[in-house]
Amino acid sequence: MAPSSPNTDAIFEALIPNRRDPAALRKRVETLEIILERSFTIPGINRPVGLDAIVGLVPVVGDAITAVMGAYIIWEARNLGMSKWQIWRMIGNLGVDTALGAIPLAGDAFDLLFRSNTRNLKIIKKHLDKHHPGTVVIDQ
Repeated sequence: MAPSSPNTDAIFEALIPNRRDPAALRKRVETLEIILERSFTIPGINRPVGLDAIVGLVPVVGDAITAVMGAYIIWEARNLGMSKWQIWRMIGNLGVDTALGAIPLAGDAFDLLFRSNTRNLKIIKKHLDKHHPGTVVIDQ
């Protein structure tokens, strides 16, 4: 008899408490979007940037790291039960950002302008506002 494998739901619940709670999911995704897209401000031009643009300056590895972090947002959306169309739109946003962001120099400028994680957050928020209205937060 083969040894039984641990229950993956129990493992994920231990790592990420309330992972199926829409309000907690919204907070996690919003926090990650802030880190990736607008955690710092460029002095002089007052343009917010995040790890996506900064880590993307490191060729290949930087873009791979931010792609994995962006994929986590899509994984959360899948766990939320969003439609395949929404998931594919989010994958497209991340794919464009990763592919064009990998181009030396021009890709770094593109990362400042195209914010795939912000676009994906908007898709998730629209879904949450419609299907889980209790999670709506009034932004000030």
